[in-house]
Amino acid sequence: MTGAAMARLLSRFWPAIPIIAAVALAMLFRAQRDDARQTLRNERQAWTASLDRADRARADQERGFAQQIAAAATSFADRLAAREPIILRSTNTVREYAQTAAGRVMCRGADRVREIDSLDADLADRSTGAAQRGDGTLRANAAASTARR
Repeated sequence: MTGAAMARLLSRFWPAIPIIAAVALAMLFRAQRDDARQTLRNERQAWTASLDRADRARADQERGFAQQIAAAATSFADRLAAREPIILRSTNTVREYAQTAAGRVMCRGADRVREIDSLDADLADRSTGAAQRGDGTLRANAAASTARR
C-alpha cells in the first residue's frame, strides 16, 4: 500500500479510531471495576464472618458466666444450708433423721442426753471458787461425739 492509499483509508475510517479506543478503555475499566467489586464483596464476607465469630464468642462467654453465677449461687446455698442448724419439730422427723448417716452423728440417744444433763448439773453444783482457781477437773465424756450438739 502506498502512502496515498493509506491516507484515503485513514480519512475514510478515522471516526472509528476513537470509538475503538473508547470501547477498549471501557472494557479495561469494566474489568477493573469488576475486580474492585469482587474485592469489596470478599472483604464484606470476611467482615461479616468476623462479626459472627465475635457474636458467638460473646454468647459463649455470657453462657459460661451465667453457668458460673448459677454454680456460685448453688454453692453458696449449700454452704449456707450446711451452716444452719437443723430444727427437728416432731418425733417422727427425729426418728427418720436419726436413721440417716448425718443423723447418727447429730442425734444422741436418750441415755447420752441424760449424761449430758447430769454433766451440766455436776458443773453447776460445783463451787464457784474451785472453778475460778482452776482446781476442779472435768469428767471425761468419751462417748460424746465431737460433732455439734
